[in-house]
Amino acid sequence: MSRIGKLPISIPSGVTVELNGHNISVKGSKGELKRELHPNMKVEIKENEILVSRSDDSKLNKSLHGLTRSLIANMVEGVSNGFTKKLEIVGVGYRANVGGKKLTLSLGYSHPIEYILPEGIEIKFDEENKNILIIEGYDKELVGEVAAQIRSYRKPEPYKGKGIKYIDERIIRKAGKAAAAKAA
Repeated sequence: MSRIGKLPISIPSGVTVELNGHNISVKGSKGELKRELHPNMKVEIKENEILVSRSDDSKLNKSLHGLTRSLIANMVEGVSNGFTKKLEIVGVGYRANVGGKKLTLSLGYSHPIEYILPEGIEIKFDEENKNILIIEGYDKELVGEVAAQIRSYRKPEPYKGKGIKYIDERIIRKAGKAAAAKAA
């Protein structure tokens, strides 16, 4: 039995879960998420819990068991609390501005980069440090995808660390030419 898959998912108050065949719909205060589940997985809703089980112990079903439980748990967590990712913009003159549903980035290129925010995603700045973007949303996959796309516009470089990085990302620095010449 999958250690993750056999754990029940508790349904918090204010969240409604509907199961229609292999389609699951989770609705909460933040929004609504829908997903089609694999036909080999059996999902049951009992009182305030969701239970995921598998039909047999084939390799495919074992791998889908924990995955299905995690996907449903992320849906429940997202519509009740939401998810956040933080990005830090490092570099002289590197800036970001949010206007409506558009993020404008100045990252040292000859032109500003405009990113249209998808539905369900909100970006704001940290109050203390204006170089920290906070990406919020109720869909964990979408929040991670948006953060990865924004980071891809200027990945952090290893010499000075300039670029867009996750707040908890550690950049391994390299010695520049001058430091390497002194060591020789």
